[in-house]
Amino acid sequence: MRRNRVRFRIGAADVSAIRFGVSPGHELCHAVRVLLDPSSHPLQWGWLRAVRGSLPRRSFEYLATVIGHEGYFPDFLTAAPSWDMTPEEEAERLRRVPPEAVRADLTKVLARSRGRRHALVADMFAHPERTRALVSEAWTAVWEAALAPHWPQIRRLLGADIDLRVRRMGAGGVAAMVGTLHESVGWHRDAIEVGMRGHDEDVACEGGGVVLTPSVMSAPHCSVLTEPPVQPTLFYPVHALSASWTREGTAAAQALEELLGSGRARVLLALDGPRSTSEVAGDCAVAVSTASHHLSILRRSGLVEGRREGTRMMHARTPLGEALVSGGT
Repeated sequence: MRRNRVRFRIGAADVSAIRFGVSPGHELCHAVRVLLDPSSHPLQWGWLRAVRGSLPRRSFEYLATVIGHEGYFPDFLTAAPSWDMTPEEEAERLRRVPPEAVRADLTKVLARSRGRRHALVADMFAHPERTRALVSEAWTAVWEAALAPHWPQIRRLLGADIDLRVRRMGAGGVAAMVGTLHESVGWHRDAIEVGMRGHDEDVACEGGGVVLTPSVMSAPHCSVLTEPPVQPTLFYPVHALSASWTREGTAAAQALEELLGSGRARVLLALDGPRSTSEVAGDCAVAVSTASHHLSILRRSGLVEGRREGTRMMHARTPLGEALVSGGT
């Protein structure tokens, strides 16, 4: 049986244009889908328990109609991901989306919807400026209730994942790094290939490259943006995300110490940025040999990654390490 795949065709100019980004809009859209279908997202159950009772019902229902349970949702809900994109910038951009872009994307939603949803979206299509205002209002209300309290931790996890991928790219090259993004993603000849359930397409990147965008809320799945004028984008799940990523405060720190022991927990907590072995030793007031021993065990456990810079070995937390120290710093 032929497998569906999206192939991002990468020319010589595209390799240098491959970059990473963050998308608050993508995270919110998939947060809505988690709330619509909790059974398919066990990694988010801790987050679900925390936010379910505080959702603004009408705003959530409006967004849920636009976004749907699965498949395509309007491209205007997400800006081109960038490293420094903030939720405030995403919300402001959404308020200025051209009405013709709203209608173009809703045309695609109409083609994929039936029954009551089709009727509701048809009304949205008929009044694009009103729809833009209502979507913007609902976006902000749901963001404040569902993601704003957790955004600092989500942003840390996204940043840690990007740091990890950049280190892997530096050590093994672009193709090797791409092969570690997800089991459905690989580098084949001149293309980044992504296995998909119902989507088969060749995308010519034409010198613009691809934006690789880690995601917490869509884990463990991948998704893509391919239709012009959007930038070709691959969303992939944060590496080694655990179900405990939402834990906060002293409970997380205490659990970390119980799991790893006080010495290794202290070393992991000290890595709030890349540190050399001697710097870790100084921060934790232990001998360099002791710090090296703890770091070696943390690396084998997938909590820390190391790379050599000249004569120094630099250490940083992986996304799994970031998840474990959630709220503990």
